[in-house]
Amino acid sequence: MVVSAEKYGKLLVRVLPKMIETREELKHFSAMLEELDRLPRALRPEERQLEALLAGLIQGYDDKIKLPELPAHKMIGFLMEQRGLRQADLLPVFGSRSVASDVLNGKREPSKAHIRGLAEFFKLSPAVFF
Repeated sequence: MVVSAEKYGKLLVRVLPKMIETREELKHFSAMLEELDRLPRALRPEERQLEALLAGLIQGYDDKIKLPELPAHKMIGFLMEQRGLRQADLLPVFGSRSVASDVLNGKREPSKAHIRGLAEFFKLSPAVFF
């Protein structure tokens, strides 16, 4: 992959990446990452490089968050709050609003498939949700 320094530099100036220290910065960089994910075409090499950088910065910030020991539904709620997510954001994991609602309200335990999906979605160990 050949990355143009000029094109990559222009992307960096637009985003101004730095170590994430606040939730506002997390939201900003998460929005930039989502913007890249929503492009209707394949990412250019410079965009892929920026995507990797933003993902690393976000992961670094997430790794600093001390996770409390909570029941699965409360842990999911905690993680959603930390990331500014809504129930609808988890529909790809749960498949339906009713299942998502039941799990998030503690009326139903997440299935093994849900736990795998949550672990992948939040980039955490599945053990967090047991």
